[in-house]
Amino acid sequence: MTHQTPIGTALPPADDLRILFAHGAYDMKRIFDATAHGINTMQVSNYADLESALPEADVLVVSGLWKNDLLKHAPKLRYIQSVSSGTNQYDTNALQGHGIRLASGQGVNRNAVSEHAIGLLLSLTRRLAFARDNQHAAFWRAEQTDPMQREDELPGKTMVIVGTGGIGDRIAKLAQAFDMTVIGVRRDPAKGKGAADEVHSFKDLHSVLPRADVLVLSCPLTDETRNIIDAKALAQLKRTALFINVARGACVDEGALVQALRDNRIAGAGLDVTATEPLPADSPIWRMQNVVLTPHAAGETRLYERNVLSLLNRNLDRLWAGESTIVNQIV
Repeated sequence: MTHQTPIGTALPPADDLRILFAHGAYDMKRIFDATAHGINTMQVSNYADLESALPEADVLVVSGLWKNDLLKHAPKLRYIQSVSSGTNQYDTNALQGHGIRLASGQGVNRNAVSEHAIGLLLSLTRRLAFARDNQHAAFWRAEQTDPMQREDELPGKTMVIVGTGGIGDRIAKLAQAFDMTVIGVRRDPAKGKGAADEVHSFKDLHSVLPRADVLVLSCPLTDETRNIIDAKALAQLKRTALFINVARGACVDEGALVQALRDNRIAGAGLDVTATEPLPADSPIWRMQNVVLTPHAAGETRLYERNVLSLLNRNLDRLWAGESTIVNQIV
C-alpha cells in the first residue's frame, strides 16, 4: 500500500488519515492494524458509537449499520467501502452531492456463497440435513423401498441459474464439476454465458424453467428481480425440481413458494434468505420437511475480513494515486 498523496487527491495522506470500521461482528481493525501501516483507525459495533465517531472519519468501512441520516455527522468523509455486495441502503445521489466515493464489497464472498449454494443442494439430494435430524433423534433409517425417498445424484441433471455474475458463474463451474448442464439467465445475455452452457435473458426465464432439475437464484435484488420467482414461475418447474436461494428473500413470492412446497408442486428448497429476517417464529418454513434453511449465512467465511481489507487497500491506493475510478465503484 503506497502512502504518497498527489496534489488534488480527495484523501489525506496515510499519516493524516482516519479510518472507521463499523460492524456488529467483524473485527477488521485488529487485522488491518497488524500490517503496521501507520494509519489511525477506529472501530465501533453499534449505531450510537458509529454516529459519535463518524465526524473524525475520512474513510468508513460499513454495511448494515449505515443509515443515510449519518451524512450530517460526516464532514470529513470521502470514501465508504461497503462490507457487503449490496448497496441499496446508500443514497447514492446524496453521497455524490457530498463528494463521497462508494465501493461495494462485490466478490469478497464469491467463493463462500457459491459453495453454500452447492452445499444446500447436496443437503437435499444426499439428504444430509435429514440424516442429521435422525441422528439427533437416535433414529437409524432403514433402506428405502421407494426410490423417490432415496438419496439422489447430480450428473445429467440441468441447473438453471438466475443471475450469472461472479457468484452465479462460480456456481455454474461447481455444478459442471458434478457433470450437470447449466443454463444461465441474466439481465443482459450480451455480456456472455461465462461458465454456463447457454445463456438467456430474464424475459426468457419462463421458457427455460421447465428444463430445470435445480433452480438457483444468485441475482441482486432490483425492481426487475423482485418476485421474479412467483406462482407462475414455480408452476413451470418439474415436480421433482429443487429450488435454491442464495440471493435475497424478496426475489421470491414467499407465499407462493410455501404453497408449492406444501402441495409437493416442487420437491424441496434450500433457503439461505427469507422475505423477513430473522424468519418469524410462526413461519411455516421452520417446520417444512422438504426445506433446508440457513440464517443468511451463505456469505459468511473465516476470510471475510481479510477479503474486505484487501479491497479497501486496493481502493486506498487508487484514491491516493488520483485515479478516477475505484474497484467496485458505485459512486
